[in-house]
Amino acid sequence: MNTVTTTFRELGVLPEICDALERAGITTPFAIQEMTLSVALVGTDLIGQARTGTGKTLAFGIPVLQRSVSPKDPAYADMPQGKPQALIVAPTRELALQVSNDLHLASKDVGLRVLTVYGGVGYDGQLDALESGVDIVVGTPGRLIDLMNRRALDLSHVHALVLDEADEMLDLGFLPDVERLLAQTPETRQTMLFSATMPAAIVALARTHMRHPMNIRAESSYENATVPATAQFIYLAHDLDKPEIIGRILQADDAEKMIVFTRTKRQSQRIADDLAERGFAAAPLHGDMAQIAREKALARFREDKLKVLVCTDVAARGIDVRGVSHVVNYTCPEDDKTYVHRIGRTGRAGATGTAITLVDWPDIARWKMINKTLDLPFPDPAETYSTSEHLFHDQGIPAGTKGRIVEAAPVERKPREERGGRDNRGSDKPAAERPARNRSRTRNGAPVADAAAGAPAVTSAAVEGDKPAASRNRRRRTRSGGGSAPAASTSES
Repeated sequence: MNTVTTTFRELGVLPEICDALERAGITTPFAIQEMTLSVALVGTDLIGQARTGTGKTLAFGIPVLQRSVSPKDPAYADMPQGKPQALIVAPTRELALQVSNDLHLASKDVGLRVLTVYGGVGYDGQLDALESGVDIVVGTPGRLIDLMNRRALDLSHVHALVLDEADEMLDLGFLPDVERLLAQTPETRQTMLFSATMPAAIVALARTHMRHPMNIRAESSYENATVPATAQFIYLAHDLDKPEIIGRILQADDAEKMIVFTRTKRQSQRIADDLAERGFAAAPLHGDMAQIAREKALARFREDKLKVLVCTDVAARGIDVRGVSHVVNYTCPEDDKTYVHRIGRTGRAGATGTAITLVDWPDIARWKMINKTLDLPFPDPAETYSTSEHLFHDQGIPAGTKGRIVEAAPVERKPREERGGRDNRGSDKPAAERPARNRSRTRNGAPVADAAAGAPAVTSAAVEGDKPAASRNRRRRTRSGGGSAPAASTSES
């Protein structure tokens, strides 16, 4: 039976956009794109529910581009000059940058000006761009509110508004900011909301701010929204052995690029440093890094200059990088939703991938809850070490592989004198340079007789011996604590 393949051109996408996509090798739409475009291109409000990595960006990006007027179009003269025509709100900087990159790719022949705004960088470039005029703004809620408060961002002429990863914005506490942004846009705008899940707060937001939205669901249910093309492995592993396990997985037959998820920023930095010391091209990605450092790490990862990116959950939201063969949960995810988002970084856009979760003994109960919620077949993870045969078999690791590709640097111990430490006698100087001990006095300060003259040394015992016996006894306090008790008599009366 012949399968009929639909193209973007057949769905009514502008030839200029199709040409730009075809130059990038994109000709056939994914399911969410095919289901969405026919509705969105005519201006209908819609709610799209689909997991990450299924092509949501072009599903809303193409309608936003196609329904905007380019400065090259004669009709642009009748519009407010330089005011944004569309607004796309994303929860994180990385997701905003990913959306902007896809829009730039698709709009190369259209001539629309796309601006990305987010926190962590200076305002000057963003303010200058807004003053010069932009057509589409992609940004995070916090920076968008800041620019709006500065009266630099005018949303009164927006014809299309997109909320991408709305459930993530809810989790990050951005819902009040989103509602403030919505209030500044015209009621007649087209609103598109995309979310992997539909919690009650998102449903209420849709009812309040959308007009008869069309519901489009690319998955049967969120509970089964794990990527089918992703092989999942759950191992019970000891924390101290995990870097060695990851080092060996990185040398598996099908290992390309890997994302490692950690629970804390400090853990992200530590593991990235450990893997780099083992010889792997690794870098961290967490919130304590400067924005320029985060962008540089992502760029190097995309360009295959890095093999491993070690991320926290917040920093990794929105990462869309092709060629990620493995995702490793260094620690058990907090819940089923986090698990789905994490492993969604691999197996993207129809590719296959491997997701590995390393569960600690204290997290077994949490994993069992995730396993039950997602209806996965891994209730009892196998106890696994870097030397376990089933690890080598599961991951296709060649026999004899070790968790490092460079020898560990030997620890060079310097002599005590070079280390600058104190010697046994409390001196900072080498023994040869220390002066001879002063023997002119005893420990209690009494003078010592000249040994060369043959006089016996005066000892503390001798000094004490010159005193009466009664005065040699120690002073003792009375029970009342005042004065000294009389010395005990040594003779019988």
